[in-house]
Amino acid sequence: MKIHIDAAYRSINKYGEELCGDKVQIVRNKDSTIAVLADGLGSGVKANILSTLTSTILATMLEEGATVTEAVETIAATLPVCSVRKVAYSTFSIAQIFDDGAVDLVEFDNPPCMFVRNGTLVDLDPFSEVKECAGKTVTESRFTLQPGDILGLVSDGVVYAGVGQALNFGWNWDNVSAWLAKTAQKEASAPRLAISLSQAVKELYLDKPGDDSTCLILKAEPESVVNMLAGPPVNPEDDPKMVHDFMAPPGKRLICGGTSANIVARILNRKVETSLNYSDPTLPPTGKIQGIDLVTEGVLTLSRTVEILREYVEKEADAAFFHKLDADNGAALIARMLLEDCTSLKVFAGRAINPAHQNPGLPADLSIKMQLLDTICSLVKQMGKKVERYFY
Repeated sequence: MKIHIDAAYRSINKYGEELCGDKVQIVRNKDSTIAVLADGLGSGVKANILSTLTSTILATMLEEGATVTEAVETIAATLPVCSVRKVAYSTFSIAQIFDDGAVDLVEFDNPPCMFVRNGTLVDLDPFSEVKECAGKTVTESRFTLQPGDILGLVSDGVVYAGVGQALNFGWNWDNVSAWLAKTAQKEASAPRLAISLSQAVKELYLDKPGDDSTCLILKAEPESVVNMLAGPPVNPEDDPKMVHDFMAPPGKRLICGGTSANIVARILNRKVETSLNYSDPTLPPTGKIQGIDLVTEGVLTLSRTVEILREYVEKEADAAFFHKLDADNGAALIARMLLEDCTSLKVFAGRAINPAHQNPGLPADLSIKMQLLDTICSLVKQMGKKVERYFY
């Protein structure tokens, strides 16, 4: 069974620094997900440059098909050992996770990976081997993930959180991994886990982090398709085909727009029931159709959905973001479905133009709804999910 990797991370800068000395790179190719966490020596600009260079070289080489050994050898030649401190200019963790769940994990001087399955910490020692690679001592682990499994990669700022402040000796690896195993049973997604862990680290530092701290969460998810229908076809004769195509694939079903909902209800001979719950007076209420997971209004709801998804993708989402995501309105419900319950999105879009949705300054063939759908598809792709589009 193919799996999807839900990946999310959050970084905290050392107190007083504008740049973070940690860097995460996540790339996806046709058969695997590659995640690299690099921690540059020191902090500030120098550390940021070193970690960016390290993570970019590693991720790019692996994406192009290089072996882990070749990538590490390149890093060894590019970033020599510091002549003063006698330590590497950048430490790193590399996880390449294939679609069948096979994992190739290589770690160099970063805190060990945390592997959680069913709320229990799994010991990776039986799957690990310490070896010399281009003059560097690295730990390589090979194992297989199952749906629901979680990998936590952190920089050393996380395990030393609170040292000399809230805690005498810092949080330490055992406590961080125990926290992750316990919290993983409550937080359903990688983004929630990454933000919760980051928040805990920040609190232990009393909001004055003594080191750059990064939390990278990788969660194995089974394939989960969301089928989204929005807008009527240009030719009304295509209504049955559009509805049939929308209902045929497995997965959850989402309809955006009153006209679209009426078309589906008519073709399927079912009723549209409108909710009387106005939890957010600025948005129209949702509806119900038998066999459809979510029915919402069109342009207004999609506009708010774009705002929510854009905030997650382009800004540093925090606990306040998830309060907004958990709101009881159509836009939040769509955003939550696409962010947490979707590995692949299929959009069935009708190109018929609704004059009420037109901006006089735009060409007639660029409806506002189509622009919103384009933006949603782009944001979903940036979250590492697959997108397919069908037009009518």
